[in-house]
Amino acid sequence: MTDAAELRRLTQELLAAHPPASTDGLDFLKARFDAGLAWVHYPEGLGGLGVPRTLQAVVDAELEAAGAPDNDPRRIGIGLGMAAPTILRYGTEEQKRRYLRPLWAGEEVWCQLFSEPGAGSDLAALGTRAVREGDEWVVNGQKVWTSSAHIARWAILIARTDPDVPKHRGITYFICDMTDPGVEVRPLRQITGEAEFNEVFLTDVRIPDSRRLGDVGDGWRVAQTTLNNERVAIGGMRLPREGGMIGPVAGTWRERPELRTHDLHQRLLKLWVEAEIARLTGERLRQQLVAGQPGPEGAGMKLAFARLNQEISGLEVELLGEEGLLYEDWTMRRPELVDFTGRDAGYRYLRSKGNSIEGGTSEVLLNIVAERVLGLPSEPRTDKDVAWKDLAR
Repeated sequence: MTDAAELRRLTQELLAAHPPASTDGLDFLKARFDAGLAWVHYPEGLGGLGVPRTLQAVVDAELEAAGAPDNDPRRIGIGLGMAAPTILRYGTEEQKRRYLRPLWAGEEVWCQLFSEPGAGSDLAALGTRAVREGDEWVVNGQKVWTSSAHIARWAILIARTDPDVPKHRGITYFICDMTDPGVEVRPLRQITGEAEFNEVFLTDVRIPDSRRLGDVGDGWRVAQTTLNNERVAIGGMRLPREGGMIGPVAGTWRERPELRTHDLHQRLLKLWVEAEIARLTGERLRQQLVAGQPGPEGAGMKLAFARLNQEISGLEVELLGEEGLLYEDWTMRRPELVDFTGRDAGYRYLRSKGNSIEGGTSEVLLNIVAERVLGLPSEPRTDKDVAWKDLAR
């Protein structure tokens, strides 16, 4: 049985065979995957060793001490946090072996083609169509708010394959090649001046049936795995004490005593405590994941993440006074990742406004918590048994 001591031995063997100082970064990451030290809880041959998730920290500590390269998880977060768990659960053996290694190593970036202009909060109302022609599906439609689409090679995509059944039952889940003919990516400029999001137009895009995940018409169930993991990835990331948004404002408070007031002090104390509670709750949630797939509790973490980010960034702007009204650069850029803590207060304030929309709106997540965590009665849904084609749009 593989234990912590055995994992340390395997890690040292990897480091001896592929010294970080003289090994290409991508080559090292591929060798780490092949050694089963990428995500140790995954099955053997797929980057893991089939051991408890908690043992990953043993490997990570050894590699960090040796100065080994990481896979830049913020850049490939959609692949790591959403695509990989879904492929692992619903993919064929061929799909797992094709996609997981380059995904984890950062060789191939992934994006998520879920939301549409008319199907955001009500995602199951999506209208992008996929029509089968032999061994291929022809896809037409539009997706929106797609992070990383401008750098992605692959996308996880849900499309309507049967308009004659209720909306949740006529959806199928696919893997889409973003380099295929008919895929057009356009930037969406945000309030920050940047365009980290995109809209994606799909015109007669042909997807082989071999890139379908799960059964035809079962895409909504498959998508729940993605969405549950997405909320954990956004709201439950591992942070040290004063990690995340609370760190910069606490640092400013300590370094700039001339800015302090009694009212700001009370508000900062309250938010500091809430941020620490959220951090510890995230640790507990990750421990629960050891026992199985993420559940609806991730919705609560994502709710807290959005509210705290917005309140903390608002407090920071107030604390800085006139300085808080400044913004470093309105240049139109298409960044590869979101950097909350490496930018100025103005950026944090503006960018955090999107936290209550992305990854599921706070209103939808409140419903999920109410119904699936607290067990409260569901809201009346008159369209539950109506064929999608008959819904008012």
